[in-house]
Amino acid sequence: MLGTDGVAYESAAKGRLGGHARTRVYGRLDCPVALSLLRRGLQPRHRVFFADEATAVAAGFRPCGACMREEYRTWKARAG
Repeated sequence: MLGTDGVAYESAAKGRLGGHARTRVYGRLDCPVALSLLRRGLQPRHRVFFADEATAVAAGFRPCGACMREEYRTWKARAG
């Protein structure tokens, strides 16, 4: 998992959210966009996990527009 400082660490607990390290986007583990890419054979080389949303945001990631629409709208309005 990634911590608030963006540094990876080992954890016995599973991450509640997944993300992509290059695009710096996080979302639910059942995100239809991410699942579609996996089904098409895309290797998840840059996949990261977060304990919670606050950690993902603190690490500099933004919410996914597909699976976290409300959070994305809020982020977009603030980023303006």
